[in-house]
Amino acid sequence: MSLRIAMLSAHTSPLHQPGTGDSGGMNVYMVELSRALAHEGARVDLFTRCLGEGHPPRVELAPGVDVLHLPAGPRRPLPKEKMPELVPDFARALLAATARGHYDVLHSHYWLAGQAGTLVAERRNIPLVHTMHTLARVKNASLAPGDRPEPGPRVHGETALAASADRLIANTTEEARALRDLYGAHAERTDVVTPGINVRIFHPADGRRAARARLGLPQDAFVPLFAGRIQPLKGPDVLVHSIAALLRRSPRLHGRLLVPVIGGPSGAGTRAPGELPELCARLSLLDVVRCRPATPQRELADWYRDGVTGILVRGHDPDDYARVLHRFAEHPAHAAGMGRAAADHARRMDWRSTARATLGSYTRASRERATGVGQERRHAPAPAAASSRRYKRAAVPA
Repeated sequence: MSLRIAMLSAHTSPLHQPGTGDSGGMNVYMVELSRALAHEGARVDLFTRCLGEGHPPRVELAPGVDVLHLPAGPRRPLPKEKMPELVPDFARALLAATARGHYDVLHSHYWLAGQAGTLVAERRNIPLVHTMHTLARVKNASLAPGDRPEPGPRVHGETALAASADRLIANTTEEARALRDLYGAHAERTDVVTPGINVRIFHPADGRRAARARLGLPQDAFVPLFAGRIQPLKGPDVLVHSIAALLRRSPRLHGRLLVPVIGGPSGAGTRAPGELPELCARLSLLDVVRCRPATPQRELADWYRDGVTGILVRGHDPDDYARVLHRFAEHPAHAAGMGRAAADHARRMDWRSTARATLGSYTRASRERATGVGQERRHAPAPAAASSRRYKRAAVPA
């Protein structure tokens, strides 16, 4: 009999376009992972809050994958800050839905769904696997100017999940370390599973020249790309300031520099959606920076195939980013080499590998709950968390 998985997302729907509202990488993760799990023979139901009148209770996303809309609060999108008060309603609806069908495992995403998942896991005696996606203590250690710190209830909720979930899935070893050091999560109950890449979409295709022709870009243009939700945490302002610094350093680049910013306002960015264009105007960059709405993955792949890549730059100093961009502009062979290496790396990171590793985590969670192994650790109070100072991170350059 195939494994039946209940995937939980309280604050955002897997059906929404990534890059708009609160939809982003987590939405892509849930959709791609669910499809890959179904390809491995599992049956996946994605439970989310109903966000509109007339939404059907069940929508087929892919063969073996359905999205189920649960009534919880008003049927419209709400700011994430309002969502904690709707968690009890979401949990009640989820309890009713899980009473009608047997599930082998619950997999919750983000702390809000994790709160509901904890209740359902105990009531139904189903193992709970949780993925945080982002961590409040890490985010609060590296806030961008103008961004709000993550609230105390989120910190407490994540700490409780680190102690109560049957297993935690971290996307990286760094996240696993933060779960251990900042939240007291037990290393034995944490699995590191790298998210996949849809290699059918994101792969070297017909080359830079063809992609630029489709996008209407000059063949000799230097194109640093930002793709993400427009909010202070993502650092689009850092990119814009770094472009201004780059042009001060190398004015001759002005004629061939084009900076697409692809994404819609989200979070704190919705409070002042015109801030980024106003910043571009103040810095005389309106002819260089092009703001575009969120783009479907198949179209976004053309931008990535354009050969633009990036490296991690610590801090928020635009001059640091400008130095990296200057290196790419002056040494295009260096950027091309990084692009080839990235493509080679991506071929080893398809979603099927992610799904198989995730199934391994589900198996361990089920076995441990059935045998009682690790239950004393699962309910033990988390040890004192370490300082979050060492987890400061900068915006990742586009």
